[in-house]
Amino acid sequence: MGNLWTKPFCARGVLSALFLLGLSNMGLRSQGESPRSGPIPPVDLLSWDRFHNWEEITKICKAMKKRWPKLIQLEVIGKSFQGRELLALTVTNPETGSPGSKAGMYIDGNIHGNEVQGAEAALYTIWYLLENKDKAPRLKEIFNRVTFYVVPSANPDGRDYWFQFPNTRHSSRGGQIPTDNDSDGRYDEDGPNDLDGDGFICSMRKHVPGKGNWKIDPDEPRLLVRCKPGEKGDWLLLGSEGIDDDGDGRINEDGPGGYDPNRDWGSDWQPSYLQRGARPLPFQLPESRAIRDFILKHPNIAGVQAFHNFGGMILRGPGAKSFSYPASDARVYDALGKSGERILPFYKYMVIWRDLYQVHGGFVDWTYAGLGIISFTNELWIQKKWKQDGDYTDAKERLEFDRKLSFDAHFVPWHKVKHPLYGEIEVGGMTKDTGRIPPSFLIREMLHRNAAFVLEHAFQTPELELVSLEWSPAGKGLRYLDVSIRNKRIIPSRTAQASSKRIGRPDLLIATPQGCAILSAGIASDPFRKRQMTLFPKKVHPTKLPIEKGVPSRGILRVRYLVEGEGKISFQYKAEKAKDLSFETR
Repeated sequence: MGNLWTKPFCARGVLSALFLLGLSNMGLRSQGESPRSGPIPPVDLLSWDRFHNWEEITKICKAMKKRWPKLIQLEVIGKSFQGRELLALTVTNPETGSPGSKAGMYIDGNIHGNEVQGAEAALYTIWYLLENKDKAPRLKEIFNRVTFYVVPSANPDGRDYWFQFPNTRHSSRGGQIPTDNDSDGRYDEDGPNDLDGDGFICSMRKHVPGKGNWKIDPDEPRLLVRCKPGEKGDWLLLGSEGIDDDGDGRINEDGPGGYDPNRDWGSDWQPSYLQRGARPLPFQLPESRAIRDFILKHPNIAGVQAFHNFGGMILRGPGAKSFSYPASDARVYDALGKSGERILPFYKYMVIWRDLYQVHGGFVDWTYAGLGIISFTNELWIQKKWKQDGDYTDAKERLEFDRKLSFDAHFVPWHKVKHPLYGEIEVGGMTKDTGRIPPSFLIREMLHRNAAFVLEHAFQTPELELVSLEWSPAGKGLRYLDVSIRNKRIIPSRTAQASSKRIGRPDLLIATPQGCAILSAGIASDPFRKRQMTLFPKKVHPTKLPIEKGVPSRGILRVRYLVEGEGKISFQYKAEKAKDLSFETR
């Protein structure tokens, strides 16, 4: 059941430039060959102009670990339904602290099996960072200050099914747990059929002179156009390649899987009769549970990026209209999202429910609403890039670009086959590796620009610094001490969502007095009017203050102490999502 799944990288009869590097067996497969995986080149020679099956993704992860053994931890965090290992890479500079002592940036991709470029986007981000950290000061700063947690594929079963078997560009979206999609008591019994055995699921049409409702497009004979009312056509369009395997009068209605892994998360989860694709309960998928547990083990994660497939979108929640974001968090999202629009030409920063459609139980809803983490989903490929002018391409233009730029790599010419129901028909059309993913010569630009957006997100995770320690008289032998701490970045040390819902541990300001006593403490609202402050409750000891709201976006936290005595005070500011501060008075 061979298929030329690498066709974005090697047009029919046209060798990829990879062959010039001696890498001709990097997973390339011709029609009729059995599935296989080839060797991966040295990490510094990765060309990033093709996509990889799961075995190859695993090899790349191991090669990166081998290249940077002190900088990358590679672990298995769980297994998929079919037993594939879910890999996670932790990337950090050990010379600047342990992974959990810094702000964390979580990246994953490919939660939908056919949305394959997400895995490459996740891996390219850390590859580019590590390859260039000593060449660019901004990258060096990010590398020194942020820990990256990367799960390349959240759905390795769906990914490999899309690569190894005949599919359309839209199929294999879910995983591979058998599912009764047509409610007939049977599971996965009527999927697509590769009628001609060429490894593709294309379209079917039948020639019926004068009895059809479609006709040949006079400007592009490979296309059909619908007849006008009263006009006779010569063709019928019959849908994707397939037969009625279960005899229920329908074709291809119950293929493998059928559920949606991005409807399995525990925030605003809804059952399948309200949210198509949901499982009977949230977190029912082994992949979701493994990722959930991994993220919960790393409370330092301050940013989340999920890579999806198609549309040129920088998406944020909420997924449902019934939920809204606190204004201060929305401003953080707006700043990052609008920056992303400048980094990513033709992309639009969008709110999921308002600008796309409603989603219940989505991943980035869980990471923000449930965990208080600033989270984005990027839909990677956008067809406007074909023309580079911001306009979408129609079917004729896509065929023209495929012919002139990819040399017919993504079109199967119409040809005759026998169908058990329709008799002699023709199959042909666009292949699975077009439409939702870019051609080979545009892959690296897509990866790089999206990596740049993620690195900007990581750069804007909270970074705290001491601004000042100021003493002033309070009368009666007492003194005020104002401690001012600044967040240099856009993302606060605690989002308003985390603060309002009491998610995670609040920041802590711990004071250790020596030769003096701290009598009380409060949040100072005015640096000049010393009595204007919000005192902490009496049950809170002034030497260990919970800072529930954290240090705001590009703002300053001022804590005012009332101190008796002339000694010194040592401080620690501890934040889950930023590197701790230590300082003392003189």
